Amino acid sequence: QVQLVESGGGLVQPGGSLRLSCVVSGSIFSLTAMGWYRQAPGKQRDLVANITSGGHTNYADSVKGRFTISRDDPKNTVYLQMNSLKPEDTAVYYCNSRPDYSRKEYWGQGTQVTVSS
Repeated sequence: QVQLVESGGGLVQPGGSLRLSCVVSGSIFSLTAMGWYRQAPGKQRDLVANITSGGHTNYADSVKGRFTISRDDPKNTVYLQMNSLKPEDTAVYYCNSRPDYSRKEYWGQGTQVTVSS
């Protein structure tokens, strides 16, 4: 059974930073593409950033230059470093995994990020 557990969300002032973590169990992490999505109230869930099993990254235009996705395969963990946070970054952030060897995808439970003064 694949499980994703996110942590690191919270309340931060505009211009601040947060680092989200997502620990994955039950799959071959090194053969899994990982992603971060976010969903604000009343809006659809959108891709923030993803990283392939080979380490290639992709970012939404709205976060380029501010957010960095990375992975630590021995720790089965993917990170999202968020800098220069803006109020419009406020959302529930979800971790997503897509194993290279399966057509399935999996989601974490989400972690709230609130950017407010």
